[in-house]
Amino acid sequence: MTRRTAEDHDHPEIHPLRAAIVTISSSRSATDDEGGDAIAAILEEHGHTVETRDLVCDERETIQESVRELVEHEAIDCVITTGGTGVTRDDVTIEALVPLFEKELPGFGELFRHLSYEEVGTRIVATRAVGGISKGIPIFCLPGSTDAVSLATREIIVEEAPHLAGLATRHDFE
Repeated sequence: MTRRTAEDHDHPEIHPLRAAIVTISSSRSATDDEGGDAIAAILEEHGHTVETRDLVCDERETIQESVRELVEHEAIDCVITTGGTGVTRDDVTIEALVPLFEKELPGFGELFRHLSYEEVGTRIVATRAVGGISKGIPIFCLPGSTDAVSLATREIIVEEAPHLAGLATRHDFE
């Protein structure tokens, strides 16, 4: 069964996506990962699968190693991280992952902050949520709050990740 389609004006898509979720936290456990649970539930509601979930500590090298391994894995089409996008000293997700991006997706962070403003107002300036492409895999770096990951996953990621994954790997199939 092929998961590649070109239904939307010949724009390639991959559906269902096979996703990886990485929760970045020093205080959460696998049984206390509401944000990761929310991401998984929304992806599955939209017909996608969660291939793996990782829980890693707030350390730049650990985060980078985890995501680097995931983008090398042929069973992964999309990586979503939650946590570590704020402004505290231990928020290092962005510093760890932006160097892996071959292409940045500035529109993701811009749209996320725009949508989030409705809920949190000007406090949105404290999030550094970003998206990018690494080795043909879309990566979305989300805050740790359940409300934030639910908003980003439901309103942006399930809508755009299949298309982004299709575009980013189109050259592999032409």
